[in-house]
Amino acid sequence: MISARAAFHPSPAARELTVDTVEVAEPGPGLVRVRLGASGVCGSDRHVLDGEWSMPSPTVLGHEGAGTVESMGEGVTDLEEGDHVIITWFQPCLRCSSCAEGRTWVCDNASSEGCRLPDGSTPLRKDDREAFPYLAVGSMAEYAVVPRHALVPISREVPFDVAALIGCSVVTGFGAVVNDAGVQAGRSALVIGAGGVGLSLIMSLVAAGAGKIIAADINPEALALAEEFGATHTVLSNGDLPDKVREITGHGVDYAFEAIGRPETIGIMPDCVRRGGKAVIVGLPPEDAPVSVDALALAEQGKTLIGSNYGSTVPPRDFPLLAQLYLSGRLPIDRLITRRFALEDVNEAFSLMRAGAAGRSVIVY
Repeated sequence: MISARAAFHPSPAARELTVDTVEVAEPGPGLVRVRLGASGVCGSDRHVLDGEWSMPSPTVLGHEGAGTVESMGEGVTDLEEGDHVIITWFQPCLRCSSCAEGRTWVCDNASSEGCRLPDGSTPLRKDDREAFPYLAVGSMAEYAVVPRHALVPISREVPFDVAALIGCSVVTGFGAVVNDAGVQAGRSALVIGAGGVGLSLIMSLVAAGAGKIIAADINPEALALAEEFGATHTVLSNGDLPDKVREITGHGVDYAFEAIGRPETIGIMPDCVRRGGKAVIVGLPPEDAPVSVDALALAEQGKTLIGSNYGSTVPPRDFPLLAQLYLSGRLPIDRLITRRFALEDVNEAFSLMRAGAAGRSVIVY
């Protein structure tokens, strides 16, 4: 084992992380140890920290990471020490019927959801007892041990902070637009929430050739950033969002995306789309948070309400594509990053997120 600095969620009642030392195991068969270069600070981490999602304790948070291959276990032959990689937090079993169909994003047996490796073990120990890497990644630490199929090699031209965001927020937004909604050029779209995922949705809509792109948020600073990313219209959102959307479009948008995970805003999405339109749930709500939807109106008006899990992403296919779009200048992922923190300042990053700060915070090692 080696020692590493890590940001722990020490108990379900804790609302701040504790930065301390963790012991990281040597990689066993089929596993790889990665030295982290950067980790995104994501809303999914905040759900755990704020007690909205249940996870084992103590948990090393972080699931949006990129770094360098440091060592490999038996059977890993297609990577080399020093390779740059992005970690994917959704780690499919590659054996179930969904995986066999190529739909790995709805794998029936994804090991990452239990914060353990595929064999049921955890590579981390704290004070001589088990510690858990969040979503089997735990990128808010100097090292992570993950299965080989959780890694996608990436060009050395892509900075680690950009690569980390490709692994979650960017691919989630891009996949929701391209894979799930199938946005057609010239069509109109609404994005509710202009945080990291919302901005990823907006720049992906621009890349897809969407026409009117409406960004809705309660933070004027976030809306100003949304305009920089390509939003053609901005709305300070409140209870009359559907009316404001119809004022802009005349009949509602073709596509709506909710990127916050609030039951209230998910519930009004269908009223924002036109007849035959499509509403996509991208943001993840707290546990046990039901959403009220007018099912009769949904059916009579031929509207579609769908959930987007990781943007229906296939990481070996989509991560290199996004990296190339970034390098060609078509996806300005680096502009998502508004703040960079050292690991010891991680709680400040979460405080800014709770306050609605614009853009994305990244931990840089």
